This record gives sequence, C-alpha cells and structure tokens, in this order.
Amino acid sequence: MKNNPALLTLLGGMLWGFSGTCGQYLLQTKGLTSEFIVPIRLTAAGLVLLLVCFAREGRHVFDVFKRDARDIVIFGVLGMSMCQYTYFSAIGASNAGTATVLQYTGPVLILVYMSLRGRRLPRPAEVLAILLALAGTFLLATHGNPKTMVLSSKALFWGMLSAVALAIYTVQPGRLLQTYGSAVVTAWGMLIGGAMLMAAFRPFAMEVALDAQAVTAMVVIILVGTVAAFSAYMEGVRCVGPKKGSLYASIEPVSAAVFSALLMGARFTGMDLLGFACILSTIFLLAMDKKD
Repeated sequence: MKNNPALLTLLGGMLWGFSGTCGQYLLQTKGLTSEFIVPIRLTAAGLVLLLVCFAREGRHVFDVFKRDARDIVIFGVLGMSMCQYTYFSAIGASNAGTATVLQYTGPVLILVYMSLRGRRLPRPAEVLAILLALAGTFLLATHGNPKTMVLSSKALFWGMLSAVALAIYTVQPGRLLQTYGSAVVTAWGMLIGGAMLMAAFRPFAMEVALDAQAVTAMVVIILVGTVAAFSAYMEGVRCVGPKKGSLYASIEPVSAAVFSALLMGARFTGMDLLGFACILSTIFLLAMDKKD
C-alpha cells in the first residue's frame, strides 16, 4: 500500500468514517458524552502523534512556541477542540453519517469567507456549490417539506456549528502548516485542545460505566480513527497533492454513513441520500474549480 498513495489517502478517510461510527456507539449505546470522549481522545492522540514527531524531528517540535505560541494555542482551542467537540455532539444528536455530511458543508463556508475577504463575486462553479450545500442541508433537515423538521434542531445546530469549526480549523493554521508541517501542528493542536477540554469538563471526575467494549471503542477512536487515519491520509496527500486529496477525502462521509448503517442500524431515506449527494458534490465542484 505504501506504493499506492491513492489507497493510503482513501484508507485515511475510511478510518475517519469508522471512527465516527465508534463515537456513535459510545454516545448512543454506552451512554458516554462528548464531554468525556473528546478531551480524552484529543489528549491521548496528541501525545502519541507528538512522540512520533519527536522521534523524527527531535527538539524541533518545540520550535512553534518560540515564534508562534499564540497562533498554535488559538488553533488548539478554536480549531481542533471546537471541531472535534461539535462533531461528536452532532453524532450524539443524529448519527455518524449525517453529522459527517453536515460538517462537510465547511468548505462552502470557506469559499464564502474567501470571496468576502477578497471582495470578489463567487465564480459560477462556486455559486452552484453554495446552492447545492443549501439544498442538501434543507433536504436533510426537512426531507423537502419546509413545514416539518425530520432532523432535530439539536442535530442541525451541532452539525452546522461543526461546519463552522471545520472552516476555522482549515483556514486559521495555514501559515503554521507551511512553516512547521502538518504533523507537528496537528499534534500540538490536539494536545492543547485536549488539555483545554480536560480542564473545562474534567472527564476523569465523571461517574461513567466503562466496560471492555467501551474501552476498546475508545482505543480504536484514538489509535485507528485518529493516529493511523491521520498518518495514512497525510502521507497519501503528500504524494498525490491536495487537489486529489480533497477528492479522496470525500470517502469519509460515505464510509461514515455505510458503517453507521451496517454497525449501528442507522436508516437513511431517499431524501437523506439525495441531501448527501448534494453536499458531497460540492467537494468535487470546488476541487475541480481550483486553479493548479
């Protein structure tokens, strides 16, 4: 597989989708909360990734605090922790497939932000992407009937907030990624965000019932759905480039929906699938519209 970066990139996206389903299992079957899962996930995964980076780069992993301490803290708190917390809260209120698809309206928010910042009108492909994202969200929320809400207001709130968080997560650390690399920035972002949520929610002070299945799911989320998924995806993107990588990343919401249906019994109607298709098509439109 090392010789096939496309498969590595797809594997990373599929593992992220599987991680979302594991989160759904912990939230809806084992009765855990986002306040418990997310701080532990981010802190543990951040430590593992940082150790990997330290083994490769030595003390250079601390260089980010010499010049960009403020920016890495902002990324950890407003980018990483907010993105993960809102995403898992959306899963708890709906299912992994729906939450992941709603989060994928984030790229459309980014293009709106970039258009406003650049004081330019969106190009035709971008306008179409915006309309498709709105149509997809409308179909998921109402199944085409504006008088009814089939998606709970809580699920819609957390899902759209996770899209905003994804946009911040993507845009804010741009200079940091170019200077220090994605692995180091992500590791510190996870560790800082996890530490902040640890202090805020104090998960180890919560009274929770953890059996073998719950512990196994937590380990899978941390090691498989975070560390392995990130490593595989970023290595693939390094080889195929960000343009193709963004297309391959669309496997994440698809795999989340499939795993959610197969393992958790989630049911999706024709309107749900049409809404999925509308939102996911924006990824292809925006990726193909980018100038090389």
